[in-house]
Amino acid sequence: MINERPSWNQYFMTITRQVAERSTCLRAKVGAVIARDRSILATGYNGSPAGLPHCSEVGCLIYESRTPDGEIEQNCYRTIHAEINAITQAARNGNAIRDADIYVTHTPCIHCLKVLINTGIQNVFYEREYKLHTVADLLSHARIKLVQVVP
Repeated sequence: MINERPSWNQYFMTITRQVAERSTCLRAKVGAVIARDRSILATGYNGSPAGLPHCSEVGCLIYESRTPDGEIEQNCYRTIHAEINAITQAARNGNAIRDADIYVTHTPCIHCLKVLINTGIQNVFYEREYKLHTVADLLSHARIKLVQVVP
């Protein structure tokens, strides 16, 4: 019996889903894995800064803002997104991430996408779409690519 191996994208996405299980966010569990040359450089999940209270312990600090189109967005002051946590882990450990790829359980928000563009990440592999329409204009001008990975 031949055992079919997952592709590298499926492999990293499986790890990303496991990383998301560490999330302390009450609204969505999001995980991120930064990889290059088939090696993991850093991981991150959404939650509070190290040593500070988590939403799962003391609740969320939700604020509302409006997009240029008038859509109301809700975000949490307490939470750092998975992509940013992965980037900070890489920086803290001295791992350069230029030309790497990031695997994320959900498409990045516009703020995370802007940061990913500036880090030199080449590809964002994701499993689930999250407000993809809010980053469409930014993507039309950037070199970074979004690629959906089917489980």
